[in-house]
Amino acid sequence: MDNIITIAKTWLTDFFDADVRSQVQHLIDNDTEELKDRFYKNMEFGTGGMRGMMGVGTNRINKYTLGKSTQGLSNYLNASYKDEDIKVVIAFDCRHNSDTLARTVAEVFSANGIKVFLFSELRTTPELSFAVRHLDCHAGIVLTASHNPPEYNGYKVYWTDGGQIVPPQDGEIISEINGLNFEDINFNGDDSLIELIDKEVDESFMEASVANGNFNAAGKDDFKIVFTSLHGTSITAIPEVLKRAGYKNVTIIEEQAKPDGNFPTVKSPNPEEPEALSMAIAKAEEIGADMVVGTDPDSDRLGIAVRNLEGIMEIVNGNQAMILMTKFLLEKQKQKGFKGNEFVATTIVSTPMMEAMAKAYGVEFKTALTGFKWIGKMIKDFPQSNFLGGGEESFGYMVGDFVRDKDAVTATLLACEIATQAKANGSSFYKDLIYCYVDYGYYKEHLVSLTKKGISGAEEIKQMLIDFKENPVKSVAGSKVKWIEDYNTSIATNVITGEEKAIDIPKSNVLIYETEDGTRVAARPSGTEPKVKFYISTNTVLDKAENFKKVTNELNDKIERILSELNLG
Repeated sequence: MDNIITIAKTWLTDFFDADVRSQVQHLIDNDTEELKDRFYKNMEFGTGGMRGMMGVGTNRINKYTLGKSTQGLSNYLNASYKDEDIKVVIAFDCRHNSDTLARTVAEVFSANGIKVFLFSELRTTPELSFAVRHLDCHAGIVLTASHNPPEYNGYKVYWTDGGQIVPPQDGEIISEINGLNFEDINFNGDDSLIELIDKEVDESFMEASVANGNFNAAGKDDFKIVFTSLHGTSITAIPEVLKRAGYKNVTIIEEQAKPDGNFPTVKSPNPEEPEALSMAIAKAEEIGADMVVGTDPDSDRLGIAVRNLEGIMEIVNGNQAMILMTKFLLEKQKQKGFKGNEFVATTIVSTPMMEAMAKAYGVEFKTALTGFKWIGKMIKDFPQSNFLGGGEESFGYMVGDFVRDKDAVTATLLACEIATQAKANGSSFYKDLIYCYVDYGYYKEHLVSLTKKGISGAEEIKQMLIDFKENPVKSVAGSKVKWIEDYNTSIATNVITGEEKAIDIPKSNVLIYETEDGTRVAARPSGTEPKVKFYISTNTVLDKAENFKKVTNELNDKIERILSELNLG
């Protein structure tokens, strides 16, 4: 505790604002536990960059922690591109302080001689990714905490390709940041280097989104969509993109259309949570809509609800949406003719059905660690290959490579195209999904997410993963474990034969068990939240669509058995 107090007292110098000094002194005098949580570590980069609660302290998002990161990034850029006019672009979402923090970041960059394009108002994360290449920038920043609670904010860094930073840049930048003191931050901005941007980039982004997501589906005049931005940034793009693609029957949930960092109408602005779409689903039932789409605050994730076999609105999960979107893109490419260099991609904890489908089409399948930065890296690393599309179980999808991060704007349009065409063909989004299960196998997934906050929570998460590894699971739902994939050691072991295979993916704290019948159980800590996640995937044959309900019940029973066996129920 003495060390934490020593660190906290460094925030009492005149370099820090008077209000900050006052808050820190109050914590030192009155709140040991809160002081400990705020200063026991430095804010770190995870799978989504830097994300955490706002407030004073080294373990909080504030002008100093972001300023230090920006100073380190400025130093790195200036050292890496000595003979170039360095440019960065900055966007921000609807969260509290996002606009002022974005301005602070812009000032630090400009104080270091770097040209800054700063969006004048909130914009989506996919537009920021697009803008990096559109404006020929060396880097991009978006101020967002995605779907986290209102008290959070964050800072995502993008590189010249429009993708998030990956090795070796991430480690080199972090090393530069860690070598700085807060007093090294130059906050004396140069306004002549800061240029506000908006409509020109908006126009180019929306044109690209329509070009990549619109397939001229039939029946748009008869297709009804309910859309909610969940108080976030997608209101600036999705309604206009849908309009340009020919959709006229779009009902916007007005109570959730105004950007608001308090997210007053939802418990969580996360479309992965069914409650977040409840208002939109109620409206869809009221007006007889065909589809509901809702996006998270920075518009990189989307939740979809469609009518099931009984005609009732049902939310499809990220794996299901990803399957149907990828199937659609594969089919469209097949019609044009495969050139042999196409690939689709997903992450190691997403549905194995993606690989089964890619094999059926004879298209290369790539898998990556959790986080779209790794899918973006694939596009960068294989420039001769043609990325058709890919996604992850956590409700993210990317169509083509004009954006290098998950993109709820274009994915929303693609989902509507699929559903519209299906309806025109006498089918539906839901029925088309069932047909995929018949063709490629019925894969059903389930996610268990356990929240563990604070210092003790971090230790508990660490111990849970150690226990999961050191006490190996022997069987799952009656099927023997065959493979143990340890991404910490980069070794996959066949526990039946003793065979070992190298895992050609960067090391990560992930452990996956796979049984003889293809059941998979994965465990990993979240890179952006104080959570530990367990991913369960089961599969079986669906011989015909008429048996869908029966087989669904069988897989649901199997999942319940697995939850009970692993004490995750």
